[in-house]
Amino acid sequence: MDITNAVVQLLRYLLPLLMLIFTIRCFTVFRLKSEEKRKRSYNRQNSLMFVMHFLFNLVLFLHEPGLDKILFYLAQLSFFIVALFLYSHIYRNASKMLISNMFFLMMLGFVMLARLDFTLAVKQFAIAVGSVMLSLVVPALISRLSLLSHLGVFYGIFGLALVGSVFVFGRNVYGATNWVTIAGIGFQPSELAKIVFVFFAASMLYKKTDLKRIILTTIIAAGFVGILVIETDLGAAVIFFVTYLVMLYVATRRFTWTGIGLGAGVGAALVSYRLFTHVRRRVTAWKDPWGNYNDAGYQIAQSLFAIATGGWFGMGLYQGMPEQIPVKESDFIFSVIVEELGGIFGICLILVYISCYITFMRISLQLTNNFYKLLAVGLSTSYAFQLFLCLGGVIKFIPHTGVTLPLISYGGSSILSTVIVFAVIQGLFLLRQKEARKEVLDEVLAQQR
Repeated sequence: MDITNAVVQLLRYLLPLLMLIFTIRCFTVFRLKSEEKRKRSYNRQNSLMFVMHFLFNLVLFLHEPGLDKILFYLAQLSFFIVALFLYSHIYRNASKMLISNMFFLMMLGFVMLARLDFTLAVKQFAIAVGSVMLSLVVPALISRLSLLSHLGVFYGIFGLALVGSVFVFGRNVYGATNWVTIAGIGFQPSELAKIVFVFFAASMLYKKTDLKRIILTTIIAAGFVGILVIETDLGAAVIFFVTYLVMLYVATRRFTWTGIGLGAGVGAALVSYRLFTHVRRRVTAWKDPWGNYNDAGYQIAQSLFAIATGGWFGMGLYQGMPEQIPVKESDFIFSVIVEELGGIFGICLILVYISCYITFMRISLQLTNNFYKLLAVGLSTSYAFQLFLCLGGVIKFIPHTGVTLPLISYGGSSILSTVIVFAVIQGLFLLRQKEARKEVLDEVLAQQR
C-alpha cells in the first residue's frame, strides 16, 4: 500500500505537467508552417497520450489488481494504435489535430469511468470502438456525395421522427423523457438528431434566404425545439435553438432575425419555467444550492465541494469521494476529474476542447461552398454550446441542464454522435484540401496556356 500511495502522490504532480505540455502543443501547432514539423508535433502529442494512459492504468491496477484491468488496458492500447494507423493511412491528409484530441479525450473517459465503475467503462469502450469503425466511412461520404445538400425535406422529416420517437418508445430519466429503449438497448435520439438538424438547416439555407424560405425553415426548426421542450429535455432544446440562430445569422448576415429569435427564446424559457417543476427545481438549485442542500441543491453543492477540494493538483486517483456526487459518470464527471486530478488538469482539459473548436472554425472559414460552410458552423456551434452547458452547469455558472461532457461522459449515443461530428468535420477538411489542390492545378494550367 505504501508503494501505491507513493505512486499516487508522484503522479499528482507529474500528470498535470504532462497534461500542460499536451495542451500547449494543441495551440503551438497552429503556428507551424512546415508539414513535417506539424507531423512531429502530433506524434509527440500521441506519445504523451500513451504515457498518460499507461500511468493512469498503473494507478487503476495498483488500487484494484486483477487480470481484467490488464486486459482492458491492452484492449484500449490496441484500439488506439489500430485506429491511429487506419486514420493515418486511409485519410493521409486528415486533420491530425482532431484525431489526436479525439482519442485523447476518449482515453481520459475510459480511465475515469474505469475508476468509477469498471462495467460502465467496458460498455463505453465497446461503443467507442464501434463508433470509430463506423466513422471511418463518414469523411469519404462527405467529400464525395454532392447530393447531401439536396435532402433538406428528408432531413427535416427524419429528424422530427427521431426526436418524436420518445413519445412511443421513451422512458423518463432524471425528469426528462428523452431516452428510448429498443431490444434492451437505450439511447438518446436527440444526440443523433442534433447532426440531422444541422444538415437540415444547412440544406435549407445555403441557396435561398428569402422570407418564405426563412419562415418555413424556422417553423420546422421550432418543431424540433418544441418536441424537446415537451420532453423536458431542455439542454438539447437550448443546443438546437442556439445552433439554429447562429446558422441563420451566418446564412443571412442579418441581426434582425437573431434578435427576433432571442426574444422568442427568452419567452419560451419563461413559459418553460412556469410549466415544468423539473425546470424550477434546477433554477432553485442554481440560485441557492446551499439553502436547498438537502433537496434540489445537493447535486450542485457536492460538485462545488469536489472542485474546491481538488485544488490545483488534485487529491490523486482514488483519493477523492466521487460517490458523493449524483450522476457522476455522465453529467458531473468534470467535477470528479478536477477533484482527483486537479484544477490545472481541468483547465487544460477545457483548453483541449477549445483547440478542437478553433480547428472546427478554421475549417469552416476555409470552405467556399455555402452548404459545407453552414454545416461546419452548425456542428461547431452545437459542439461548443454542449461543452458550455455541461461545464457551466457543473461550476454553477448557469443552471444545470443535464448535458454530457463530449467523449468523456458515459453515454453510448453521446459518444457516437460526437465521433460522427468529428468525422463530418474531417470530411469537410478533406473536401477543402481537394478544392485547394484543384485551384492550384487550374492556376498552373492557366499560366501554361
